[in-house]
Amino acid sequence: MTSPPAQPGPTQPEPPERSGGPWSSPAAGQPPGAAPTASAGAPVEETPRALTPGRRSDRLTGIDVARGVAVLGMFVAHLGFSDEWGDPSPSWLVLFDGRSSALFAFLAGVSIALITGRTTPHEGSQLRRSRLRIAVRAGLLWCLGIALIMLGTPVLIILPAYAVMFLMTLPFLRARVPTVLGAAAVTAVISPALIFALSTEGADGSPSFLSTLTGAGDPVTYLPMDVFATGPYPALIFSAYVFTGLAVGRSQLTDIAVQCMMVAAGAGMAALAWGGSLLLLSSSTVTSSPYLTRLATGEAHDYSPVEVIGNLGAALAVTGLLLMLTRPGMLGRIISVVLAPVAAVGAMSLTAYSGHLVAIAILGNDVVWYPDSNGVLLWFIGITLVVCLLWRTLIGRGPLEWLLGRAVAGIVPPPRTQRPPAGPPSPTGPPIHHGPPPPPAWRPQGPQPGSPPPT
Repeated sequence: MTSPPAQPGPTQPEPPERSGGPWSSPAAGQPPGAAPTASAGAPVEETPRALTPGRRSDRLTGIDVARGVAVLGMFVAHLGFSDEWGDPSPSWLVLFDGRSSALFAFLAGVSIALITGRTTPHEGSQLRRSRLRIAVRAGLLWCLGIALIMLGTPVLIILPAYAVMFLMTLPFLRARVPTVLGAAAVTAVISPALIFALSTEGADGSPSFLSTLTGAGDPVTYLPMDVFATGPYPALIFSAYVFTGLAVGRSQLTDIAVQCMMVAAGAGMAALAWGGSLLLLSSSTVTSSPYLTRLATGEAHDYSPVEVIGNLGAALAVTGLLLMLTRPGMLGRIISVVLAPVAAVGAMSLTAYSGHLVAIAILGNDVVWYPDSNGVLLWFIGITLVVCLLWRTLIGRGPLEWLLGRAVAGIVPPPRTQRPPAGPPSPTGPPIHHGPPPPPAWRPQGPQPGSPPPT
């Protein structure tokens, strides 16, 4: 099976930082569970409940399961068996080609929405702090990506482009949902149209602009050190998934109506895109032009508008369906228990992604290039499921997720919580204490040494 480039797990979301929300820590002097008040004197630092051992998790199980599906899909793309014609065997494994990376990027956008206020975007100093934290996280992911590239595996690492996509979301963190969806439409349709116009040969065989400029052959799909317009994950196109996820993350993801809309809209988009691709490619007008052919193809990793829209539809439908299946209730709890190993992989996706690359480096590149069966793939999947489930059950946050979170917190420390004053300050003295008056000072009875005798 031809191995498309690898995808990382998006960084794990932290609960949104909202004053008085379920993740808020009570201010000093307040009873547990009380909302912080203005008398606290400083912003309250939230404790991520989902990351604290022994406490109830507020994570969305459906999001973790969807991310776990994407991780396991990545394993299939890298380690799956192909027949002598290069086709996946069994043939249904082709469903993971290209769609795993799209699902990862989509869920990254959802995660960014969750850590920046969910349905109510952060504002003011909280927004500035969130932007800085995301920028620092992007820089750390870039460094990790370089380290993984140095392993020398045949897997193309997405992390550098992933970091750029994180930075591209910063201007849109407080934007309205229609604005974010507009950015997604531009990057899904207009970006590939412009990039393909510069990198595709003419119908008469004339070289493209980029080919003339760089000497590379047409179509120009890779330029050194470029993560924006060419390469395996061109950020100007691939960020359509992140922007769409950011817009979806601003909705009420726990609402059954929203979940049904995601499934219906996603299925419709996928059918329209891939059905439209087949129709367009049956036209001689389209196939006679290399440029129009590139725009109309729906093949994996071509990043045409048709492929991007189809992949977005698949990501929407899969995420909405898994959110529906893991809703609160008896059936949802049963399904959540059954899917707990997959959810654990999704919650530790960065660790699972990096770990499988280290394993490939140890075992040798032949496990990617020349698999003689799906046996190695099944071993990778089985071990990952067991290890992630045990780690999440016994320890909690994944090791790389924990290190990344600690590093970000060390560079962008949380606001310090100050103890509120006991009362309003007195104009002429110390603060006035509200409460029972202090007991009167003790005075000894009878004459004291050096005092005049009583008369």
